[in-house]
Amino acid sequence: MTALVIAEHDNVALKPATFNTVTAATQCGGDVHVLVTGHNAAAVAAAAAQIAGVSKVLHVDEDHLAHGIAENVTAQVVALAASYSHVLFAATASGKNIAPRVAAKLDVAQVSDITKVISADTFERPIYAGNAIATVQATDAIKVITVRATGFDAAAPAGQASVAIETVAAVAVSGKTSYLGSEIAKNDRPELTAAKVIVAGGRALGSQEKFNELLTPLADKLGAAIGASRAAVDAGYAPNDWQVGQTGKIVAPQLYIAAGISGAIQHLAGMKDSKVIVAINKDPEAPIFSVADYGLEADLFVAIPELVAAL
Repeated sequence: MTALVIAEHDNVALKPATFNTVTAATQCGGDVHVLVTGHNAAAVAAAAAQIAGVSKVLHVDEDHLAHGIAENVTAQVVALAASYSHVLFAATASGKNIAPRVAAKLDVAQVSDITKVISADTFERPIYAGNAIATVQATDAIKVITVRATGFDAAAPAGQASVAIETVAAVAVSGKTSYLGSEIAKNDRPELTAAKVIVAGGRALGSQEKFNELLTPLADKLGAAIGASRAAVDAGYAPNDWQVGQTGKIVAPQLYIAAGISGAIQHLAGMKDSKVIVAINKDPEAPIFSVADYGLEADLFVAIPELVAAL
């Protein structure tokens, strides 16, 4: 029994979710291999070879794999899948794009968004916005799985001497899909899903100007990423890639500060696994207080500047 983890990277460095996915793979039992597809990504393969628990790295270097186009990566994974009992992806935008294609090509059922490995074929995953946990058993010979990174600790980087890196030939692709370009959002702050501290704001902030005016100084003091509720994003206070929640990003930082966020179910589903949650809201009945470790019932327009001044 051997698991294959599909590494997520930018051809320069591994994305943090890959380390959590390796942990899930090790809990499935057996050996763990990591597949690195890309172009000029030798440094990524070398980093993957040093992750604790990994026994082999497969490296495929080809132009058409440089940008992680789902159709091209799928063809490569499917060509290798017969040798593996488990194929695991991080439950990120990239993983959710590729994994269903792989499952369909292999004619197996995908097990999505797991948060716990019970045994090699049995897993837990949240349903109903995290209000219930389903235990699912996969009977397919090859199990295609997406892993919710917040459910697993990250495997230790450079936790062992480098293991073997095997160069694998790229498979032919249809050529029906090609990369034209991309627009990457520039952000000087930590990546939201990898940040240790997140300051998030809700619709109660009232405007984009107030959102930035109040949260930016606090985030600067704490070295934090900035997040937002769906209501704040829909109102235009913050960009889409800042959204935390079931329809946004799932996060689990060491500290999560929720300012003016009521705590709708879909938002709680994205941040309730945070280690410490601090809620600032003037409504004592706000649902966010039910998951908060510390709650401050106060006017956030007064409380946040005072907090910034105290820091």
